[in-house]
Order: sequence, then C-alpha cells, then structure tokens
Amino acid sequence: MRGVSALKTLTREFCMTIPPIVLPNGIQVPTLGQGSWYMGEDAAAAQAEIAALQTGIDLGMTLIDTAEMYADGGAEEVVGHAIAGRRDKLFLVSKVYPHNASAKGVPQACARSLKRLKTDRIDLYLLHWRGAYPLAETVEAFERLREAGHIGAWGVSNFDTSDMQELARLPAGGRCVANQVLYNPEARGIEFDLLPWCKAGGVPVMAYSPLGQAGRLLKSLALLEISKRHGVSPAQVALAWSLRGGNTIAIPKASSIAHVRQNAAAANIKLTDLDLAAIDAAFSPPRRKQPLAML
Repeated sequence: MRGVSALKTLTREFCMTIPPIVLPNGIQVPTLGQGSWYMGEDAAAAQAEIAALQTGIDLGMTLIDTAEMYADGGAEEVVGHAIAGRRDKLFLVSKVYPHNASAKGVPQACARSLKRLKTDRIDLYLLHWRGAYPLAETVEAFERLREAGHIGAWGVSNFDTSDMQELARLPAGGRCVANQVLYNPEARGIEFDLLPWCKAGGVPVMAYSPLGQAGRLLKSLALLEISKRHGVSPAQVALAWSLRGGNTIAIPKASSIAHVRQNAAAANIKLTDLDLAAIDAAFSPPRRKQPLAML
C-alpha cells in the first residue's frame, strides 16, 4: 500500500510532544490533529489558515482532517496548499458526502478531493454521515479505492452504536478504522454506549468540535478554575479532557498560530481526579441512552 512506510515513520516525528494512537490497520497517528471546518470560506484568510496548519505540522499535529463539504471543497484546497512539499509526513483525512456515497459517486468524489488536495492518496476516507445509499454499497466502493491505493483506509463519521453494529456485520465491516463524532464536555452522550462499544472493538473515536461551539464551553466556571490551577487556557483543559480515555483523537480547528501552539501543548496536560470530578459536576455524564449529537 502506497504511503504506509512513510506513515510508519511518523512516530519519530511527533512522539516527543504528541502521544500516538495505533489505528486498527497498524498505522500510528497523533492523538491530537488539526481540523479544517470553516477554512476556505474567505480568500483573505487563506494565507493565515495555511500558516496555522503548517505551524501545527511543525509542532507534531501531523493528522489533518477535512471534507468535500467544508466550503464546498475550499477547505481541501487550503489543506492542499498547506501540505505541499510535506505530504509524506502527514496523515490526511477527508470525507465524502452521503449523496455521493454510491458505487459510482464514491470514486468520483474521491478523485475530486485528491485533485483539490494535490495528492495521490487520502490516508483515511470517511462517510460523513449516513444517507440514502445502502451501507454495503458505500463500503464496497471504499474497499475498491483502498485496493487501488487511492485511500489507505476508510471509516465513518456521525455513526451511532446501532450504525456501528450494522457496519460490523458487513463482510468488510471490520476494516473500519475510525468513527468521527461530536465529543466535548457539553456533548458527552457517546459515553453511555458508543464510546465503550468502539473501545471494546478497537475502533478509535475522532472527536470533532472538542472545544464546543460559540465559546460557551470555554467560559464555564469549571474549566476556568481548572485552567488557573494548571496555568493553561480553558481550551487546553477541554482538549486534555477529550484525550483522557486513550481511545480518542481530537481534531480542533485553529486558524491562528497562537491558538495552534496552545492546542499542541494541550496533548501533554494531565488532568487530576479533582479536575475530572469538577467537569463531571458541571457537565453530567449520561445516565441513559441519548440521541447522537451532530453539528
């Protein structure tokens, strides 16, 4: 498989600062990566976004997540510029729209993403969420892309426990290497059943929007108090919390170099039992099954 040998050298690049996690296909990636949602929407911001992504790469956040949906491909184009000349040091994740997830649509969408990203492979290709096409049809299309070397592996996004169970029953369902879902202290419903199911099956969870939305989470008294105790920012506390279980990968988006540096440093913050109890008191763990939260 193209790119595997290069990817296996990633550990030397980031292990000193960003702890790694091993995907089911044996590839090691950093537990803290970079998101690109909302990038590519403003041409005037493109250079700052590119610089932020490149700074993150230099700091060891060599996993970059994007999607054809983000800015109608604009985010993939920003990522493509950011990774030019650095491709073999990276683990690149992108996602296909559900309405493109047919036997014919998947390879066509992948080809468009590859062109925007200016690369010959996507290391992890995800179904963005479930749509009208049968899951078996999408998986079969993913498998053909993987066998052809256009993608290194495939996974899913916004899949609940029942979706993952259905996927696991498919002939090639065991090749799913990740499930990307909303996860932060404000949105922790997956802890009731989805997170344990994924952990038991060895499928890492990729946490999108780990810093919450609209700044509400980062203004919480609990995170503010914890941040003071550690001498860090509330955002760093939220990221450390999202990584605490050992089976998650967080992909915060940061469009400024200062925020990128803060994000990278969060990977090595160790929250205490007192810290975790304070977060539990402010944001209660789920006591029953909840509908899967999505943005």
